[in-house]
Formats: sequence, structure tokens, C-alpha cells
Amino acid sequence: MATGPLTMVPPVVVLLAVAILVSRLPRRSGHALGVLATAAALAWAWFVPAGAHLQTTFLGFEAVLLNVDEFSRLMGLIFGLIGAVAVLYSYASEAENVQTAFALSYVATSFGAVFAGDWLTLLFFWELMAVTSTLLVWHYRGAAVRAGFRYALLHGLGGTLLMAAILQTYVAKGTFLFASVPGGPAAAGITPGLPAALAAVGIGVNVGFIGLHAWLPDTYPRPHIAASVFLCVFTTKTGVYGMYRAFPEGHVAIAYMGGGMAVFGATFALFQNDMRRLLSYHIQSQVGYMIAGVGIGTTLAQAGAFAHVFNHILYKGLLFMTAGVVVYRTGEESLKKLGGLAREMPITAAAFTVAALSIAGFPGFNGFVSKGIVIAGSHYDFVEGPLYAGGRTTLEWLLLLGGVGTFMSFIKFGYYAFFHGEYDGSVKDANRGQSVAMVTVAVLCVAYGIFDGALFAILPFDVTDEAVVSHVYTTYTVDHLVEGVALAAAGLVGFTVTKKPLSKLGRVPDIDSLYNPAVFYGTRALVVGVTELYAAVDRLVVRAVSGFTMAVTDPVTVYDRLDGDEEDTHPLRAGIGFSVLVLAVFVTVALLVL
Repeated sequence: MATGPLTMVPPVVVLLAVAILVSRLPRRSGHALGVLATAAALAWAWFVPAGAHLQTTFLGFEAVLLNVDEFSRLMGLIFGLIGAVAVLYSYASEAENVQTAFALSYVATSFGAVFAGDWLTLLFFWELMAVTSTLLVWHYRGAAVRAGFRYALLHGLGGTLLMAAILQTYVAKGTFLFASVPGGPAAAGITPGLPAALAAVGIGVNVGFIGLHAWLPDTYPRPHIAASVFLCVFTTKTGVYGMYRAFPEGHVAIAYMGGGMAVFGATFALFQNDMRRLLSYHIQSQVGYMIAGVGIGTTLAQAGAFAHVFNHILYKGLLFMTAGVVVYRTGEESLKKLGGLAREMPITAAAFTVAALSIAGFPGFNGFVSKGIVIAGSHYDFVEGPLYAGGRTTLEWLLLLGGVGTFMSFIKFGYYAFFHGEYDGSVKDANRGQSVAMVTVAVLCVAYGIFDGALFAILPFDVTDEAVVSHVYTTYTVDHLVEGVALAAAGLVGFTVTKKPLSKLGRVPDIDSLYNPAVFYGTRALVVGVTELYAAVDRLVVRAVSGFTMAVTDPVTVYDRLDGDEEDTHPLRAGIGFSVLVLAVFVTVALLVL
């Protein structure tokens, strides 16, 4: 057991305790404590030594409650950073103490999941994340309750599938430990075959696999604007981390799913007019790049995947904060009811512009750095695929197409919300706390875009070392700059061409338009069918028992009723009638048992 003063009390313990205190303290002091606690978790992740672990026995099994490697450290750094900013934003956006307490418990369980050293501990915190995030959604009440219920059902299903995969892996390996911890198995990841398939689908719920993603745009626009900032960060990114732990060598199907997510999410985001719903679809799209990097499986691609995790949390959190300020000041969620806000809200508009250029991967912003590493991995380290053209692999084309869709989506968002037309009335800009939170993250988006070495220093693999990666990555080359500008130009042209038809477009149905009614009416039919069958069987059994009782107490009368002649009292005929009735009861009971 490698322990020290920093490993004896993991962040999950401290943050859960702080969450309880925040719910009881006055609002100002409670939120101040929340900022300090998450900032302390960030400092802990920076200073805790690599290889530190806390090994114990959990539910009778050998477990590692805390394990520190370069993957978990990166997750801890960005979780702590955005957690502190989000708590400040919550206070400035008038979030209640209880809501922030739920949010901190969500942060805490996320820390527990990414610093777990075995599958059992990870699963324990994985399920607690589903509980704490559902409570965070439900706290807003109203439409958030129904969305939160569907959210909880889907994440419960995903967790169950992951649990089945973990149990089968335990049967095969005899341990829950990760391969990277002392005493772990020789082979890392989930056991191939059925366990791997179950794990991919179970984790796929959390990361938003196509077909399993509808909970995301359904849920994240519903709660309080500050709750959305927390929600956009932890579940999907912990899912990416879990996908890496399950498939450390990658898998071609997972890589292609990531490419499909990049295109699908960007396309459906383009159809949206609800701001937070648009941003939610782009979570799926951007997580697609991360999943593609994990699926490729090489050191270059995996470094890119985790670089994109880090950067995405920054610019996506900033995008939800800017959208939240617009909702906070105007009360409007729809882009169709906004316009010209850049003149009224210059700080918010500037923060949005930085975040939009970052998520789109424009040169000089952090998304350009991390997205470029993943695309490089798809170019140098992956199979050509069926649509290999122009020296680019099929997966590479998918990722580039997703980039064009991203530019189109955020040109649309910025155009209708901030730069087109005039807003009817006067609107205040972000308040002081909201401005501090947004400007802090915006500065980091630019800093990690310009000083890419600061990002490279915290990645699990050194992308500048030819002994580590297949192809040394250099961010600012002529080819990369031309590619970034070309994607922006294609996005601008694409939006110009599609602007008019998109403005006439209503709500485009997603997969939940099929499975929500199917589940509702299917469940209703099942419940009605079971209850009606039970009632029919109950009536049959009651009649049979009544007949049996009458046959025992008055067999002659029973026989006469069966024979239609109440005057015939021959004892033989009564015995025959009784026997027939007993046989009928026996057959009925036998059918019920079988």
C-alpha cells in the first residue's frame, strides 16, 4: 500500500463532506467553501505523486480506492479547475445552496471514478454519479423531472451492462484490479468477446453513442443554467476515461463510432434553435473525437483524445456559461427570439466568440491543438477504410466533416444570438461573478491554443517525442493552418447556403421520437396484458375452487347441474361429475405451474 499525506484522504471524501456543509451554510460562505474545496482538489491532483495508491479490501474483494497515473491526474486537474469556476458561476447565477451541494457531490463521485484503481471501485462511483447527477437535474423541478427520470433509466441500464461486463472479466481474470496497479492482471482492459461488447454499449450510454445519445439533448437544457455547466462536463468525459480503461489497445468499431458521432452530433446541432439543446448535441459531436482517439488505440491518438477531453471541458463549460447568461438576462432559450445582443452584452459575446472558435478548432485556440492531434492519429495510425481518398482515411474524412458542421453550427449560434438584427429592449451584460468565471476560462482557451507546450506537458504521452509516438506532432505547420482555415471557410459557405432552409426548419425528430412512444406504449401494453391475464386466471381459479368446494359438500347437486336433471340422484353419476371437476381443476393448476 503506497500511502502518504496526500493519499490518505482522497478528494472524493473531502468534496462529499463539503457538499453536505454547503447545503447547511449561508449562501455566500457555502459557495466560497465550494470554490476552495474544488480548487484544493485541483492542487491535490497536481501535487500527488504518480503511482500513489490506496489498496484495501472492499466487499471482500481486493480493491484500490485511489490510483494515480497520468490519465487520472489529467482528469483530476481539469475536473478541479472547472469545478471551482462552475461553483463561482453558480453563486453569481443565483443557484440555491442545495443545488450546488448536489453539484459538488456529482464532482466528488466523478473524482472517485477517475481515480479508482479497479473495476469494482470505478463501478461503485459510476453508479453514484448517475444518482448525484439525477438529483442535480431533479432539483430544478418542472420539466426537468421527466427528463431526469429518463436520464436515470438510461444510465441505470448502461451501468447494469457495464456491471455484467466487469463480472465476466472477473471470472476470466480472477481480479477486479486494473493491470497498471500492483498485483493487477497481465492483460489490461475488459475481456474480449461478450464482456467487451457489453462494456462498449454500457459505457456508450454515458458517452452518447449514436442511438444511445438522446438522453443528452433531452436532459441538459432542462435544469438551472448553472446545473448545465456541471452536467456538460463530468458524465461524458468520465465515460471517455472509462472507455480507455476498457479498451486500452483501442478497437476499430469504437473508432468508427467516434467518427460517426462527430458528424451526427454536428448535423443535429445545426437543426436546433434551442441554445442549450444545440450545445448538447455538440457534446456528442466533440466526444466523438475523443472516442475516435481511444478507438484508434495508439499513443498519438490516445494523447489526442485526452488533450481533447481537457480542452473540451474548458470551451464547452464556457459555451454553457455564455448561453446561461443570455437565458439569465433575457429569459429566452430560442435563437429565434434573440438577436443583436453583442451590443448589449459585449463581455458575453466576446466569451462566446472565444469558445466558438475553440470548439470549431480555429488556429490560435485550444481546440485547434487537440483536435489536430486526433486527426493526425486517424491519418497516420488507422486503416484506410472504404472511403480512402486524397491521401486521407475514411475516419479522417469523418472527423473533418464533423469540423465543418461545427463551424456551421456556431456561426449560426453567434449570428442569431449576438450579431444579427437588434434585440427589442435593453439587456444587462453578465454580472461580476459570471464575468470573472467566463473570462478566466476564455483566457485559458486562448493560452492553451497559443502555448501548446503547456498542454503537452500534462498529457499521458509525449506527442513531441518520436520514441513515444508514431509521428511527432507539431501544431503550427503550414498544412495544419491551411486545414484549419479551410474548415472555417467551408463552414461559412455551408451556413450561407443553408441559412434560409434552416430558418424554416421546425424541430427535427431524433431517435427518442421512436423509442419514447415505443417504451411508453410497450410498457403500458405489458402492464395491461399481465394484469388482465392475472385477472382472468384469478376468475378461473375462483370458479374452480368454488366448484370443487361444492362438489365436496354437495356432489349430487353438482352432478345434477352438470347433467341438467336435478331429480336424478344416482350416486354413480354424482361420482363421475365430481371426478370430471377434479380433473379440470388439476389441469388448470398444472397449466399455471408450467
